[in-house]
Amino acid sequence: MPRITTAQSFDTGVDRLQRRQTDLAAAQERLTSGKRVSKASDDPTAAARAERALATEVRSQASQRALDASRNAMALTESGLADAGELMQQAREAMVASGNATYSDAERASVAERLTAIRQQLLTIANRGDGDGGFLFGGQGGNQAPFVDTTSGVSFRGTAGEVQVASDEALPRSIDGQAAWLASRSGNGLFETRAASAAPTSAGSWIDSGRVSDPQTFYAATSPPVVADPAALRYRVDFTTTAAGSTYNVTKNGLPTALSGVPYVSGKAIEIDGMSFAVTGNPVAGDAFEIALATPSLGVFDTLDRAIAELKTPLRSSAAVAQGVQRSLSDLDGSMTALQSLRSRVGEVLNRADMVEGRIAAQTLAAQTERSSAEDLDMVQAIADFQNQQTGYDAALKTYASVQRMSLFQYLSS
Repeated sequence: MPRITTAQSFDTGVDRLQRRQTDLAAAQERLTSGKRVSKASDDPTAAARAERALATEVRSQASQRALDASRNAMALTESGLADAGELMQQAREAMVASGNATYSDAERASVAERLTAIRQQLLTIANRGDGDGGFLFGGQGGNQAPFVDTTSGVSFRGTAGEVQVASDEALPRSIDGQAAWLASRSGNGLFETRAASAAPTSAGSWIDSGRVSDPQTFYAATSPPVVADPAALRYRVDFTTTAAGSTYNVTKNGLPTALSGVPYVSGKAIEIDGMSFAVTGNPVAGDAFEIALATPSLGVFDTLDRAIAELKTPLRSSAAVAQGVQRSLSDLDGSMTALQSLRSRVGEVLNRADMVEGRIAAQTLAAQTERSSAEDLDMVQAIADFQNQQTGYDAALKTYASVQRMSLFQYLSS
């Protein structure tokens, strides 16, 4: 039969009190922290769930920071494009005014000075910073302004492309400046018209920017395999003037077409291969015009430079002035359309950013809910458990205090 000593009974009582005290302290710690699982040993399965939820929450926070960076840059870009659109409209109004037949060379030179000021403001917008050491139109980045004004015009010194934020969502942080400012489609977007005369200052007629009147015919006549190299496709309108009047011939890559020896009527549309354009004025010997397919080579600054140079050229005929104004307006419209399209795309990015923010918020809430479910404490149940443990501990403490004064024999006989 095992022996039970007084010291052993006291040690057993102390051990029980210490265990109850430890349990009570743990319950109190859970109440203080509000967490059921503070370390992995409390509940390994719940701890793993909470860790996965925490990782998801951290990723959501990183995505939110990336989203904020993209949205801030795109908001600044949209504002810059809005400013550029207003300046382009001012330039267009100035060009329209310069076509006034009553304007003198000095007045057109004054308009040129206004265009020069607008050009400088546009260059400032193109080099606008993003507030974080970069440039809105810097493409794939760089620590220098992406656009440089040289003697031969404005050139792009950045890296083409866009920078995407580090996020699961494809959101840009910069815009390809070269595509935005220097690569609009020339002419009316599908084809361009221009004077082919060697002496435009003495020309008596001018050509408008034209339009596509029959898209199906146009694409069939200007696309492979009908045309091996669309970029090299050229139409030419040549005029012949006699005492009986003027006629014109239209050639395609140097070959005659059905439009040969057609009587000329000022302002009447000339239609070929789905294209329609009109020549106005009184053609003189040597007047000729070319029509080529549009190319993505139209630059905002080149357009303004060309318009400024023409406005500063004195002693031009009214037809040459009209032709210059017509081409400048067509190019300005093309550039404005490209910038407006880009602004619309930036607006769509901002709209998408709002939707992405909603998804990130939902993902964050779901992660927080999962984490809370895994590790948070049921306060009502925890308070009840704590009170029960505290009552038990108090009872055990009082019992031990009354028993510790008795010897083993007294305890057994009591």
